[in-house]
Amino acid sequence: MRDLVALTFKEKQLQKLLEPEISLMGFELIRLRFSGNAKKTLQIMAERPDGTMTVGDCTDLSHALSPLLDVEDTISEEYSLEISSPGIDRPLTKLEHFEQWVGYKAKVELNQPMDGQRRFKGIIHSTKGSTVILDMIPELLNVQFSQIAKASLVMSEKLLNRHQEQRILSD
Repeated sequence: MRDLVALTFKEKQLQKLLEPEISLMGFELIRLRFSGNAKKTLQIMAERPDGTMTVGDCTDLSHALSPLLDVEDTISEEYSLEISSPGIDRPLTKLEHFEQWVGYKAKVELNQPMDGQRRFKGIIHSTKGSTVILDMIPELLNVQFSQIAKASLVMSEKLLNRHQEQRILSD
C-alpha cells in the first residue's frame, strides 16, 4: 500500500535510501520533502515509537544521514538538511496514523473532489481495510486512503493534553 511519506520520484528515491537507517536508529520516518528553487531543502520528519523526538535525536539523525547522502550522491545540487519532529498538528502520512489518532480532529485533502469538495475536517472515527472513516457530524464520510493527497491533525485542547501527557511520560 502506498503512503504519503514521499510524493515525488526524487523523494521516493531518498525514502528508499534513508528509511532503513532511520528505522535502524529506532525512529519512524513520518515525512520526507525535497523542495526549493534556488536554495534546496531536504526536510525529514521523524519520531520515536512513543511519539517523542528531542533536539539530540535530530542531531543524531543528521549525523547518521549526512554521510549516507554524501556517499550515495543522490542529490547533485547544494541543499540544506532539516530534521524535525512532526509537531503537535502532525501530518498523517500512513493508514496506521489514522488508526493511532482515532477520536482526534483531522483535516484531509483529496486528490479528486468528492461530492464537489476536496477538503474535509472531521473526527477520525475509524479505519476499515484501506478506508478512513471521518465523523463529519451528523454523518460519517468514507474515504479510500489512496484518494488522500494530504492529511494532518487539527490543533485542539484534546490534542494539546495528549501532547503534554507524552512529554511528562518521556521526561
